[in-house]
Amino acid sequence: MNATQIVSLSGGKDSTAMLLMMLERNEPIEAVVFLDTGWEFPAMHDHLDLLEKNTGQKIWHIYPRIPFEYTMFHRPIRKKTGEGKGKIHRIGYGWPSSMRRWCTREKVAQIEYFNKHYDDPIQCVGYAADEKHRDKDNSKYPKRYPLIEYGITESEALKYCLDRSYHWDGLYDIFDRVSCYCCPLQKIETLKKLRNHFPSLWQNMIQMDNNRPKHNPGFKGEKSVRDYDKRFENEDKQMTLELTKQDG
Repeated sequence: MNATQIVSLSGGKDSTAMLLMMLERNEPIEAVVFLDTGWEFPAMHDHLDLLEKNTGQKIWHIYPRIPFEYTMFHRPIRKKTGEGKGKIHRIGYGWPSSMRRWCTREKVAQIEYFNKHYDDPIQCVGYAADEKHRDKDNSKYPKRYPLIEYGITESEALKYCLDRSYHWDGLYDIFDRVSCYCCPLQKIETLKKLRNHFPSLWQNMIQMDNNRPKHNPGFKGEKSVRDYDKRFENEDKQMTLELTKQDG
């Protein structure tokens, strides 16, 4: 293979399995890159340290050009077209959503900037065999999906990692995915698990949302993190009440 292979490592089960399997197959890897958003679970950094130690493969940590929280709530946004072009028309992009995935665009841009320092780079992405629908290459550089080539599903990738003592301090016992802990695109039941198992991270999210300018969209639709906090608190109280009645 003449192309320079750059492994894009999210740190989750799939990209971890991809890296390990590529190394087992003695595939040439020029670099491994991890984009640190500042919103990762603490256990993710422990995992990356262990992965680097066990494989001897350096993991390059890169960062957003501008901290995500600043972009979300404080960055002056200038109008790009039409009347008032170039003038500030709002502050902050707001929480990411399916229609406003500015965070994903920033991740892609920074990884592409990393790739440009290599000749003929090809980006290796950890999409599993049961995620073929995500195989849409619209980036500047060509991509490769080793797990799809190997026929490895998400569940097989997780088992493969667990069998090699990569456990993320139990994150996958709680969550299906372990990307940015504060992502609004998570399911509501996942947010509730976050609140129950990681109260300090949940409080961080409440504080972040408290800093949201009034005009910014809510965390999920029109709802704030505080709205969900109250909802989950009421659900817990109702559950406790029902259990008390059953015991009585």
